[in-house]
This record gives sequence, structure tokens and C-alpha cells, in this order.
Amino acid sequence: MRQHVNPLSRFFQLPLELPRPDQLFDDPKRPLHLDIGCARGLCLLELSALRPDWNHLGVEIRRPLVLAAQRDRDRLERHNLHYLFCNANISVEGWLAALPEDQLRLVSIQFPDPWFKRRHRKRRVMQPSLLRAIATALTPGRELFLQSDVLEVIEPMVALTELSDCFERPDEDARPWRAENPLPVPTERERYVQEQGLPAYRVLYRRNNRSVPELGALEEAWQRVDNPAETALIS
Repeated sequence: MRQHVNPLSRFFQLPLELPRPDQLFDDPKRPLHLDIGCARGLCLLELSALRPDWNHLGVEIRRPLVLAAQRDRDRLERHNLHYLFCNANISVEGWLAALPEDQLRLVSIQFPDPWFKRRHRKRRVMQPSLLRAIATALTPGRELFLQSDVLEVIEPMVALTELSDCFERPDEDARPWRAENPLPVPTERERYVQEQGLPAYRVLYRRNNRSVPELGALEEAWQRVDNPAETALIS
């Protein structure tokens, strides 16, 4: 059962200054995997053991889940793992911009909360500003992995990512959806989906060498794609 919070509420609009990597990890120079919307964090907990030569950071908007995940991390003394409470669309952009070049190797957004109504589209986790920040922080060849069990959730994420022109899919991946998770550990939601025999829609992107578009231009282009009726009224 997903427990939604409204990311547009005043409380979640307050920007937080997130700790630097050297305040989070025992060796901040390791390659970094950022998981946006990590929920209870069990996937990263397992990954931190399987990939000890990487640092793993999970960010999540539901504070109780972050506190529980961080207790697991502390109990197991996983010094290459950390969890932070924040609204990714408010607090992550500046944090990404301050990272050393090519430290960020992988960003994953897996099974984000579904917002089905058109008036709720601004609550989606993947917004032009966040995608632009991710594209700026990733160097060519580094990866962005998207996954959901709801077509109405992943299709706009895919459309926005491809609209930016900053990412390409590996030639060998199946279309429209990748068959396998490139990560060796499924999330809690993915385990549930698998147990129920339901489909999961996956896309892996690699950063290309094209320039990141200006935010205003990307937002305008996305508005035309995501809400053409409103754009027509404005024009």
C-alpha cells in the first residue's frame, strides 16, 4: 500500500541543505548511486553490501521511512550508505550541482507515487528542473534508470527524458520496455509486482554528449507535450 504525501504542500516546499558526500560516507570519492524515492530503503541496503566499492544515497519524502532505513544502516554499520529526508524537486538540484565531476554514476527512480489526475501532474517526481539537474550532473555514458508498474506514471517520465535530448537508450535493450532490472536487487514494490505476476515497465538511459537545454525552453516544450489543450488556450 502506497502512502502518498502531497509534495506541493507548504511543509515539503521548504528547501533543505543536504549534507555533502564527505559528511555522509567514509570514502566520499567512491562512485555514487542516487536513488530518488527510495521508500523503506531495503533495496539500497542490499546493494550497499553487494557493491561496497560504491556509495549509495537514497532520498525519500516520507520522513518515517527515512528514519527506519537509517536505523538499519546504523545497525549494520554500512558506511557507504545513507538516507536523507527531502523533497527531491526542492532540495536535490543544488546538491547535485555541487558534486565533483563524474562522481555521480547512476540515478534511479523506481516505482514513484502515481498521480493519475491531470490537475496533479505537478506532483510527479520527474519534473523538468529535476531532470535537467540530473542530466547536468551525469557525464556521458553514465546512467539513468526508470521503473514503474503503472504506464500512466512511466510514460510521462520517458517522454520528458527523451524531450530533453540528453539521453539515449542502449541499442541492445528491448523496446518499448527493457525486460530486466539492471540492478541486482529489486525494490520492495518490485518484489510485490513480481509475486502478483504483474508487469514492470523499465527504461535504462545513458547520458549522451549533447548540451543540457535551458530550463525555460525545456519547461515550455514539456508544457506543449504534457498539456497541449492548456497551451493552446494560452497561445
